[in-house]
Amino acid sequence: MKLSKSRRQGFTLVELLVVIAIIGILVGLLLPAVQAAREAARRMSCSNNFKQIGLALHNYHSAYKKLPMNGGGTKHTPGNNGDRDNRLWLSWAVGITPFIEQQALWEQISNPFNKNRDGGIRAPGTEFAAMGPVPWSQNYQPWLTQVPTYRCPSDPTVAISERVAFINYAANYGDAFFELADGGCNSEGRCGNWGGWGEEDSERWARGVFRPRHFTKFRDITDGLANTIMCGEHVVGSNSRDLLASATIMAADNQSWDVAPAYWKRYLDPERPAYINNDTSTGGLNRCGGKPCYDGNANHQRGRRWPDGRPEFSSFNTISPPNSYNVQRWHGHAGSYCASSFHQGGAHILMSDGAVVFITDSIESGDQNHVPYGRDNGDGLGADGGAGRESPYGLWGALGTKAGRETIEEQLNQ
Repeated sequence: MKLSKSRRQGFTLVELLVVIAIIGILVGLLLPAVQAAREAARRMSCSNNFKQIGLALHNYHSAYKKLPMNGGGTKHTPGNNGDRDNRLWLSWAVGITPFIEQQALWEQISNPFNKNRDGGIRAPGTEFAAMGPVPWSQNYQPWLTQVPTYRCPSDPTVAISERVAFINYAANYGDAFFELADGGCNSEGRCGNWGGWGEEDSERWARGVFRPRHFTKFRDITDGLANTIMCGEHVVGSNSRDLLASATIMAADNQSWDVAPAYWKRYLDPERPAYINNDTSTGGLNRCGGKPCYDGNANHQRGRRWPDGRPEFSSFNTISPPNSYNVQRWHGHAGSYCASSFHQGGAHILMSDGAVVFITDSIESGDQNHVPYGRDNGDGLGADGGAGRESPYGLWGALGTKAGRETIEEQLNQ
């Protein structure tokens, strides 16, 4: 009888290497598609957040016949410390918390609060007053509470536990910013006419939907709700020189509004134009000492304090196109702040009628060599020459004005 030999079946080394190579190629091909799908989902989630905010703003207006104030809250009483009033620096985002299903948070804010951040009970007479302390207080738990609706899921920067929580959405201040830090009213609620920077004179440059320490009604938006931006998206500052991560150039005194937006391109890194150049030997900027400089303080950067109504935290302008650079006079004061996002190619905006639109960073933005309105542009009309005129910043600027009477000839998102 003849015995047959059994033969083991298996893959050769060459066959295994070929299979591994094919799998590697497939993974390489599929990974970008998976990442793109994830970003598409994050972008959709961000858009949904904005829709909820838009609905909340409309519901607020229905209830109170006006939009929430940016730079509101309680007036400062001389002698009070920062726990007894908030010096009229609360952002627009505080007032709409009851309308985005944050009633519990609103109840804490709108009533006296007697706990420190660590849970310790404050002594009678030292409680945080109703409407909370100054919005930069790090001992007041409501300010440290992150509202999920206020965060874009594509933005990776996260606050540590002892910092004020973040926000990725900002109020539209329009295409001018001369003296738009406090709207001509001080922290005690007194409004005055102090030359060109008082309440009455600065009103002409409050061309956006929101004006600090003043209310706006839908009736004030005479360009039409569907043609006027109400809010925009911005990236939370990450304490870096990255323009996308909201790095801010600090101008020398009045230089922020005395020169055109395009002027500031000279301070971008020639080899990495998405970053501020910090090589002072080539005309770059260093962390703030003398000005101009770039603000390297993490707590001074865009969106780092959700309840803070000061311009750098809660507003943007339709001057430079999305994903450009931010220029400010100094910390807490007026500046030219751009919309920005981690979404590829642009950022979301919220129109005044509640529609959410994705605006590309290539949107037509007019003459970037035009000095912002409120200052002399050298055209013979003087500093007041821009009052009542159409925006010099093209379609982007026109969408930011509430009563500029510009003609919008393009369909957005088409």
